Amino acid sequence: MKNFTIAATAAAGLSIAVLGLAAPAAAAPSGSGDAGATISALEAEGNRVIVNRQGSTPLGEATVVSVRPGPEFTEWVWDAQGDDRIQVPAGRTYFVDVK
Repeated sequence: MKNFTIAATAAAGLSIAVLGLAAPAAAAPSGSGDAGATISALEAEGNRVIVNRQGSTPLGEATVVSVRPGPEFTEWVWDAQGDDRIQVPAGRTYFVDVK
């Protein structure tokens, strides 16, 4: 039973890692655009967004200057058998510069 748990955990971690690597590339919008929509889209995918303002323009009227990916963060979840907690990737931090 212990070998099965280790194998299942390894398989789950590998598949999450593969999916996690593909998601950030698609999640980061490029170019300038509506700041509110960009921030909302990143947060809807489970990411954390840190907004850096360049000026005093209200966020609803601001445009995106750049989006930079930061570190990934993890969360603790129960494994498939419910007897052990494992750490899995939960999202990424993005730094959004708006003007």
